[in-house]
Amino acid sequence: MSIIVCGLSHLPKLIASRRPSHLVTLLDPASMIETPPGHDPARHLKLGINDITGPARGLVPPDEASVNRLLDFGRTWNGEAPMIIHCWAGVSRSTASAFILACERDPETDETQLAGQMRKLAPHAYPNRRLVALADRLMGRQGRMIEAVEAMGENDFLVDSRPFELPVRHP
Repeated sequence: MSIIVCGLSHLPKLIASRRPSHLVTLLDPASMIETPPGHDPARHLKLGINDITGPARGLVPPDEASVNRLLDFGRTWNGEAPMIIHCWAGVSRSTASAFILACERDPETDETQLAGQMRKLAPHAYPNRRLVALADRLMGRQGRMIEAVEAMGENDFLVDSRPFELPVRHP
């Protein structure tokens, strides 16, 4: 069972080669894509949010409703085929969402160990702190999730990051 994290430019090739059962798109509302041909629209979660950590005029910040939709959608995934989570660059919103779903799948996981694994797999990862903080509170993690992503340190930002695959435990 794994979650594949990528930027938008890698999505068509990954859908064709990996045939995911579930797809999560995190883009600003103006850039939202249609469900790719051949993918079941019922298994495509579209979250129209900007990659910001607080209110900004004309932009849509992540909120509790977005995180709840992500968590609810993640619970519909049985893990038999991979899930792809993507945002524009595969750096912030998508890495935060993968981290959130991996934590949700394994309530006993060590958040810092999981974040460290993500850092090794994706030096470019910089999970959106607002998404992680909202999920931490909703999941009752008492600040451990946000502490874990902060412990990842700075990222090695690439304009178009490479996809990576995060192994996820199945409950």
